[in-house]
Amino acid sequence: MIHQYKLNGYNIVLDTYSGAVHVVDDLAYDVIALYEHTDRDEIITRMQTKYPEASEKDIRDTLADVDQLKEDGKLFTEDAYKDLSLVVTKRKTYIKALCLNVAHTCNLSCEYCFAAQGKYHGPRAMMSFEVGKRAIDFLLENSGFHHRLDVDFFGGEPLMDWKVVKQIVAYCHEREKDTGKKFRFTLTTNGMLLKDEVIDFLNKEMSNVVLSLDGRKEVHDRLRKTVNGKGSYDFIVPKFQKFVASRGDKEYYVRGTFTHNNVDFTNDIFHMADLGFDRLSMEPVICDPKEPYALQESDLPEIYRQYEILAKEMLKREENGHGFIFYHYMLDLHEGPCIYKRISGCGSGTEYMAVTPWGELFPCHQFVGDQKYSMGNIFEGIKRPDIVDKFKQNNCYSKPECQNCWAKLYCSGGCPANSLHATGSLTGNFKFSCDIFRKRIECAVMIKAAEALRSNQQAAVNN
Repeated sequence: MIHQYKLNGYNIVLDTYSGAVHVVDDLAYDVIALYEHTDRDEIITRMQTKYPEASEKDIRDTLADVDQLKEDGKLFTEDAYKDLSLVVTKRKTYIKALCLNVAHTCNLSCEYCFAAQGKYHGPRAMMSFEVGKRAIDFLLENSGFHHRLDVDFFGGEPLMDWKVVKQIVAYCHEREKDTGKKFRFTLTTNGMLLKDEVIDFLNKEMSNVVLSLDGRKEVHDRLRKTVNGKGSYDFIVPKFQKFVASRGDKEYYVRGTFTHNNVDFTNDIFHMADLGFDRLSMEPVICDPKEPYALQESDLPEIYRQYEILAKEMLKREENGHGFIFYHYMLDLHEGPCIYKRISGCGSGTEYMAVTPWGELFPCHQFVGDQKYSMGNIFEGIKRPDIVDKFKQNNCYSKPECQNCWAKLYCSGGCPANSLHATGSLTGNFKFSCDIFRKRIECAVMIKAAEALRSNQQAAVNN
């Protein structure tokens, strides 16, 4: 299976199963499009008509190049991975990451919050150290061969349970000594409670920190308000800038959400980059389609255009020495995730689970509060192995709509939570999300191709 598209002046051909990316001229692009279902003499006739400047030899040489790429397993490769999906569904899994919902409460009242302003459609609650401690023990007991374990501090606003966060981190370090395992910590915050003490701790202990900011002041303040109805932009931006300035080379992301109100979201991304933030993410809102800020099908053409604008601008800024990272354009074409990961996805419900303040287990934070997906608890263990099995079987080969999709080994079948909320089924396909994902991959591949060509050109100049 191949995917062909034109972007930013490049003719790009992506081979799905080998992962090979080819940047070709117009003649080769059209030859490849006809190659599998058109007689060779017919290809030559068509190409001579379309490209009168090309000789028959030129066209035959191009066909020979395509033949060679196919023989080398870099074009029109067969699907060698379908049978591996059966291995994925039958494998024994161990937990390697927990999302600790330490605070089911928040000091902001964001209208689009999937967690119902941090309460997850339930009572406000804070995780005690006793529950957090037990959660870490549960993770260690069920981690199997995994040596590196991830703990995400989430909410609501996790810094509202700041003391317990510190206690849990300290306890993890204690357990590292007697288990030989290593913990990696992440925390997501709206920034309202950032202060010097907190910043110092996050810089010391957190491998990654996610900072919530939607972009321009008017965009951010429209939906991200305090409980008193005031915008939070002016309060948090200086705190984020101070934090990032102190962060050094440690990971962080400034993460925004775009809605129908700001389909021109690249202006928000560029605004955040101009504020000094160089590691950015911007997610499409997931909400009830009846909400006035919900993205609509009619927004897709503009969303596509915005992603292309972003990709082109990123290349320009990188060349001018002011580049930044965009999370969804981070693509490793050489040493990316293993094929099992590319088939099975994020590991929710199998290798990754969320823990509520009282210790209840869910497949991930987006399922918290949905009792149909309550898996058990950290004290008694997993009581619903059938849910684990459902998530094991959920991959890009188990969804009928994915079978002929060129991007399936990049998205692994998409987010199970989004599928459930949009279609009522874990194995359903949220078409809107799929369309956006495919466009992002096209842009990400184009960036990688442009960078490789630029590097080759520079090397040629230097030589």
